[in-house]
Amino acid sequence: MKRYWLMLCLLLLCGLSGAEEPLVFDSPAQEARFKALTEETRCLVCQNQSIADSNVPLAQDLRREVFLMLQAGQDDATIKNFLVERYGDFVLYRPPVRGNTLLLWLAPLLLMMGGAAVLAVTIKKRQVMLAADALASAREDAEPETRDPAP
Repeated sequence: MKRYWLMLCLLLLCGLSGAEEPLVFDSPAQEARFKALTEETRCLVCQNQSIADSNVPLAQDLRREVFLMLQAGQDDATIKNFLVERYGDFVLYRPPVRGNTLLLWLAPLLLMMGGAAVLAVTIKKRQVMLAADALASAREDAEPETRDPAP
């Protein structure tokens, strides 16, 4: 009798743990679309994960919403537009190029160009210093030694 109650308690706890029901897809292509959409959609709670990887309730809700929209026959663009209208461009890992997201797209290029400029200036300064040292060394070698003769 104790085992029965223990099993019943364990089953109730598992049911309360928030486990998701498995999603049943109509076709492997639909499952692949679902996977692609959820992997390129950012979780708004844990922002370094996609909704495919996150287990927070909001990510579960978004996965369910994407699944229902796929089941309703909506295309990927419609689903993405719905998510962007509701949560903004931040929800997409690859936001569209617009005026307000232009800095996001150009920042890596600007940082690389800035790094290349700093590197070029540093190399140029080092070459000038090496040339000056070589010139000073050549002048020292060309001058006769003016040592005091030892008594």
